[in-house]
Amino acid sequence: MNAPIDAAVLAAPRTDDPTARARRQAEVVAALAPLLPAHALLWQREDTIPYECDGLTAYRQLPLAVALPETEAQVAAVLKACHALRVPVVARGAGTGLSGGAMPHALGVTLSLAKFNRILQLDPLARTARVQCGVRNAAITEAAAPHGLYYAPDPSSKIACTIGGNVAENSGGMHCLKYGLTIHNVLRVRGYTVEGEPVEFGSEALDAPGLDLLSAVIGSEGMLAVTTEVTVKLVPKPVLARAILASFADVQAAGRAVAELIGAGIIPAGLEMMDKPMTAAVEDFVHAGYDLDAAAILICESDGTPEEVEEEIARMVAVMEGAGATRFAISASEAERMKFWSGRMNAFPASGRISPDYMCMDSTIPRRQLAEILTRITAMEGKYGLRCCNVFHAGDGNLHPLILFDANDADQLHRAELFGADILETSVQLGGTVTGEHGVGIEKINQMCVQFTPEEREQFFGVKRAFDAQGLLNPGKTIPTLHRCAEYGKMHVSKGLLPFPELPRF
Repeated sequence: MNAPIDAAVLAAPRTDDPTARARRQAEVVAALAPLLPAHALLWQREDTIPYECDGLTAYRQLPLAVALPETEAQVAAVLKACHALRVPVVARGAGTGLSGGAMPHALGVTLSLAKFNRILQLDPLARTARVQCGVRNAAITEAAAPHGLYYAPDPSSKIACTIGGNVAENSGGMHCLKYGLTIHNVLRVRGYTVEGEPVEFGSEALDAPGLDLLSAVIGSEGMLAVTTEVTVKLVPKPVLARAILASFADVQAAGRAVAELIGAGIIPAGLEMMDKPMTAAVEDFVHAGYDLDAAAILICESDGTPEEVEEEIARMVAVMEGAGATRFAISASEAERMKFWSGRMNAFPASGRISPDYMCMDSTIPRRQLAEILTRITAMEGKYGLRCCNVFHAGDGNLHPLILFDANDADQLHRAELFGADILETSVQLGGTVTGEHGVGIEKINQMCVQFTPEEREQFFGVKRAFDAQGLLNPGKTIPTLHRCAEYGKMHVSKGLLPFPELPRF
């Protein structure tokens, strides 16, 4: 077995030695100052605090410095300087990630790419857009709209999240069932290696020569390269889209409806589920007209020509009636369709109104297990003494349970962490995975020990070493070391459990 990939990082000064840290900070700032404008390098505490975490606010860490390059030449220069000093680098976009993937390294530099926010080229004939990494997801669709085109992946944070972050996490969205995730909608990624050398993945052609490294870099959470430019596919805006709100008296019936829709050969443009607590939270926030008596509701969308939509809506209603739907509402206008979706799109801020903090989990299970996982999550609420609202991409089984807690209460934070780990490990036991679109980051790194064998994790490290032998890009994230997994296994044993549960292999 090879030595730990982050050995160079582990040899750096200790973070609990303020004198050594200050000396290291001065060294890093002195190396970066000649490479950037004065306003583009931050190291004073009050200036770096805004970068201490991403959307996973329960975990925070100040970096040694924050670099805000304005040109690709500056990106390359910063990476070369950090590589020479063996300084960790954490790339950051809008900071909307929910797994701690952009949390700074205590002895590293946060490389903010927020200034790379230009749409470089939009080709309506080829249906492509070439954009810098800091362009917002929604801005691509806004630019493409005059041409009758749009960018299909639509995370709930699309008005703020950047395309570079979407590439890092392989983000999906509410229409990913029909139109795919980021990986299905990106043609080419340009960026820089840890040594500051330019690198390109994929091609604007139908295929690229050599290994398919585009598939490796999308979803790599900033561990293989720093993305600066992305070429995305654009798709024609449908002639018509209509949505169905379907109510169910129990979550089992709602889960059955999802499975039966897909089993009937119907691929809705969107298929989302919310349970009763989530529905109540969002209805109070946006007043979308949701059925507050339903145990679960489905939002099911059809798009295409008017004839296609009419036929598909009728088929979907018939399937859901057969599965036990108790009430339907079908949008009669675009405004009403957007009203139906408004609650789903505002699920996270709505949760913030009813709880001081929430932890948004992200796992994926087989669709046939939807009812089972929701039943188990309900039992976990009693076990951990915390509430949980559920909203998720039902069509592809991607769960987003929101655990409600108060981060100012250390015991509640601890119970929220245990609750989240239980959801993730239960998802794996049911044949799923520990993530769907939010990435692993620091949040789920222990559960990677549960899902993957030591041999599989070593293969992950092998890919990492091929790009970043010293482990300087986003170290300590995503891939757990043997030592971490051994410690996590001991914790399971101390609780009277097997080191790791026996898991199905597919």
